[in-house]
Amino acid sequence: ELTYAWIFNEYPTFVHQDSRRFVSQETGNLYIAKVEASDVGNYTCVVTNTVTNSRVLGPPTPLILRNDGVMGEYEPKIEVQFPETVPSAKGTTVKLECFALGNPVPTISWRRADGKQIPRKARRHRSSGLLEIPNFQQEDAGLYECVAENVRGRNVARGQLTFYAQPSWIQKISDVHAAIEERVAWECRASGRPKPSYHWLKDGEPLLAQGRVQLEQGSLTIANVTLADAGMYQCVAENRHGVIFASAELSVIAIGPDFSKTLVKKLTLVKVGGEVIIECKPKASPRPTYSWKKGRDILRENERITILEDGSLRIVNVTKSDAGSYTCVATNHFGTASSTGSLVVKDPTRVMVSPFSMDVTVGESIVLPCQVSHDHSLDIVFTWSFNGHLIDFEKDGDHFERVGGQDSAGDLMIRSIQLKHAGKYVCMVQTSVDKLSAAADLIVRGPPGPPEAVTIDEVTDTTAQLSWRPGADNHSPITTYAVQARTPFSVGWQAVSTVPEVIDGRTFTATVVGLNPWVEYEFRVVAANMIGIGEPSRPSEKRRTEEALPEVTPANVSGGGGSKSELVITWETVPEELQNGGGFGYVVAFRPLGTVSWMQTVVASPDAARYVFRNESLPPFSPYEVKVGVYNNKGEGSFSPVTVVYSAEEEPTRAPTTVLARSLSASDVEVSWAPPWENQHKGRIQGYEVRCWRHDEKEENAKRVRTVGNQTSTRVSNLRGNALYHLAVRAYNTAGTGPSSAAVNVTTRKPPPSQPPGNIMWNSSDSKIILNWDQVKALDNESEVRGYKVSISVEMGFRGKPGRVFFMALAWVSRLKLDIPPKAEAMPVCSVLTPGSPCPPADAYARGSGSSTSSACTLSALSTIMLSLTARSSL
Repeated sequence: ELTYAWIFNEYPTFVHQDSRRFVSQETGNLYIAKVEASDVGNYTCVVTNTVTNSRVLGPPTPLILRNDGVMGEYEPKIEVQFPETVPSAKGTTVKLECFALGNPVPTISWRRADGKQIPRKARRHRSSGLLEIPNFQQEDAGLYECVAENVRGRNVARGQLTFYAQPSWIQKISDVHAAIEERVAWECRASGRPKPSYHWLKDGEPLLAQGRVQLEQGSLTIANVTLADAGMYQCVAENRHGVIFASAELSVIAIGPDFSKTLVKKLTLVKVGGEVIIECKPKASPRPTYSWKKGRDILRENERITILEDGSLRIVNVTKSDAGSYTCVATNHFGTASSTGSLVVKDPTRVMVSPFSMDVTVGESIVLPCQVSHDHSLDIVFTWSFNGHLIDFEKDGDHFERVGGQDSAGDLMIRSIQLKHAGKYVCMVQTSVDKLSAAADLIVRGPPGPPEAVTIDEVTDTTAQLSWRPGADNHSPITTYAVQARTPFSVGWQAVSTVPEVIDGRTFTATVVGLNPWVEYEFRVVAANMIGIGEPSRPSEKRRTEEALPEVTPANVSGGGGSKSELVITWETVPEELQNGGGFGYVVAFRPLGTVSWMQTVVASPDAARYVFRNESLPPFSPYEVKVGVYNNKGEGSFSPVTVVYSAEEEPTRAPTTVLARSLSASDVEVSWAPPWENQHKGRIQGYEVRCWRHDEKEENAKRVRTVGNQTSTRVSNLRGNALYHLAVRAYNTAGTGPSSAAVNVTTRKPPPSQPPGNIMWNSSDSKIILNWDQVKALDNESEVRGYKVSISVEMGFRGKPGRVFFMALAWVSRLKLDIPPKAEAMPVCSVLTPGSPCPPADAYARGSGSSTSSACTLSALSTIMLSLTARSSL
């Protein structure tokens, strides 16, 4: 296959195809719809063989732009178009080219003249100059049009795509082995467009219809085949687009009777009164004649004994006297052969106790009997079916079980019967000589099925008229119906009141009462009978009740707070299901306590729970009587009970005075102040706010501590040691905070030493212990060491029971002498005392006499002394 491209001036610059330029893959020509100055240059045709991947270049062709005139606008002129008829093979890819010259540059579009859509699988390339239809099928055939148009006009090219297909086999022929005088028939069928024709070959030569050989389209029939008919046969299907062959061999067999592979059955069992067929099927060609012997006697046909056309022996109404050996003798002109088998006659199987129809209630358990008498030399198999399907005792073992325990009993137990178990049960008994069955019907009574077609016939603001059809009563008459309802606001389905209050089983309508207005309801009906309550019906459609005046008023009307000159009123919103209609809102009414006239305002949002009245003349913290009413599209409802709400109070107007601060430790300071004079400020004071910030921090990031009531001092904790802090105090109430006092400064104390006392040593005797330790030296940024604290824990036995005593001692130097009980053990724990917090303690352990380091001894003693040693300084 060849492809075409064009080089512009120099390789590798190829002409880019677009709406103005097109390279035909049919002719190889390059078409330019409207030449522009940029098109001037040399053009070289490149032809590529896609099989060998070889390439050939043509000579350069110059394109020169003439300047002796101006090209005017003109309608499209189609230069590239597909043929009027395009034969297209099934499954191929069809490509249609269409390109036009014109000024302005024409646009190309494609369509089918028969009004059908262009196949969705079709692809339009580049400037739409190429339409490609992959996997072409019969439905893609038709008249296609290429439309080229611009502002000056349009032009159309048309072509018919016709569909053709080479023959393809639908049905082939296969090898046949036939006996002499048999009939042989072959049929082959092929698809194709046009429809294929057929002829036959035998051993490569044309086969003609004559005498025993009949030919009809793709069918070949040979009657009474002979050895001369054997050979290789071919069915040939062809149309003008191709030809295909299907081959098969005919083998003709000619042999005498042979029982070597098809012996008469050695042992055949049958019951008394039954029917038996003993097959006789030797291999023979041509077909033999048959005769039978019983023992040594020739068997004569009668009303009970028949030799069938295929040689088999048929005996009906079998008796015990029919038992014995039977021989089939087959003969043709190539020979005679025989084969012998035995017939054994058994007593028939009889049902002694058959299952019987029963009427049961859901939940009960029953046994369906199935007991038989049979020949015990034969294996017997019991099976049960339910409504025509075999019962799988493993899969359905929860309800079905085979019981009986004897080979002559196949009883069926059904446990915990459900409604689905109602139907026909059949016990089937089978031996090798006979098969019989017995059936029973099981009626199951249970709670009624769900009512059907629940319909809302009419609704008002508080009622709904329902109707329904009864469901299955499950063999127990329906006694009552109950109605349930569900709304978007309810938790599941709820029972509702109806008229009549009790709905009997013969009533199929009821009126639901006590509904909320303007709420969307759906209903379902539940039936009951003497056995129980059934499944509910499918829900009805959803219907909204009609609107009514609102009846429920807002709860918990209160308020207060807010900013200066505000009266804040709050309430709990009325739930949507109690609003009784659309257009729901609130009417807020208020008046100064002791006055007569109410001021009212409307809050139109049903979700509103707050209203703020603002007026500069509103006195602070003044009592108002307040009530909130409701309304909807139907009108106004009632108001809530009257309650008293206070208007917003004023912020404190004066700052606290006499603010003092002192450091308590490295992390805590205490602040105190005096409240403003009562006659010099406005606004109720509910407490004070202390702000504390480090000198290197911004005031807006200050730490805040609030007090409540009249408290005029507090502690600020978790501060940094040895740091300068600024503190200011201001009063607050619900309206906000008042002015701040002037800031005061305080410096926290230095932190304690970071190292504990070390190298603790002691000398001890039976009653004394002398402790020595290294002095702790504080760093420059730590508090000065003033002394040490020693904590002592003494564990002692008293009347055989353990006990513990605690002591504490202070030491101003790094040495301490202690009196301890005789033979006691001691564990000193030392820490430093400073103006800040104590440093980490150091531990030691001691017992007996002598000196020791801080390693512990584990000797037993009557008592143990624990000591904690801490360095300290004067505060």
